[in-house]
Amino acid sequence: MEVLDQLRSDTLNTVNTLFFKIGEGLISFIYALLVLVIGWAISKGVIFILRKALTVSNIDKIGDKVNESDLFGKTDFKINISEVIIGFVRWILILVFMIIAADVMQWTIISVEISNLLRYLPRLFSAIALFMIGVYIANFVRKAIHGLFTSLNMSGAKIISSMVFYGIAILVTITALNQAGVDTTIITNNITIILGAFLLTFALAFGLGSKDVITNLLFTFYARKNYAVGEKIKVNGNEGEIIAIDNISLTLKTATGKVIIPILQVIENTVEVKE
Repeated sequence: MEVLDQLRSDTLNTVNTLFFKIGEGLISFIYALLVLVIGWAISKGVIFILRKALTVSNIDKIGDKVNESDLFGKTDFKINISEVIIGFVRWILILVFMIIAADVMQWTIISVEISNLLRYLPRLFSAIALFMIGVYIANFVRKAIHGLFTSLNMSGAKIISSMVFYGIAILVTITALNQAGVDTTIITNNITIILGAFLLTFALAFGLGSKDVITNLLFTFYARKNYAVGEKIKVNGNEGEIIAIDNISLTLKTATGKVIIPILQVIENTVEVKE
């Protein structure tokens, strides 16, 4: 009889413990679900406010500059900085509330792993931001070099400016990868050779391009030494009064209007000076 009583007591204790654990787990599940619902509502509000703030700040102009650089070639891939920031904030909030929910459910392993991912996200975001800012600066430098070479009438403006752009873009990419925690040892070990080859190519291209500039400057010096504004000349059948001499051309005022003659034609052809 005592054995039966003991068996009955043990069975009741086991059932009570089982139902207690089920009830405790159900309550934890309800709390965790409540945390996720509250987190979802808070995330919606934060994203709404953030989207409005980013729209007012016009931060997408930086993304437009990156897209204009055609870094990814002629593709449909476009960078939208607002959506990138919103995406990061959204996932950070989701992960934060997932950690809280996992702690409520006492899922320690899941909570720890999500926490590790959450700690890595700011590092990844800073790497992407560094990359975008670097490409923006590289594009600005490319346009400045292209404009300088064009204003000096130097050949190879597009090639040289593109080389400088991609050189800066490569350095920025390596830096961004390091910031993101990617091992770039192989690349950095050979970066000196890459930069040396790049600078040598740039020097050769600049030297070849500057040859035309020096030639034009000498031609201009010759033209200004032998001819003056106000003189009447005849060159290549065009007769008139010199009204301007610049680095690349000579302007005549003829009976029919203005005629712009390249300096090279003035140098290479016979010029008749009228008294």
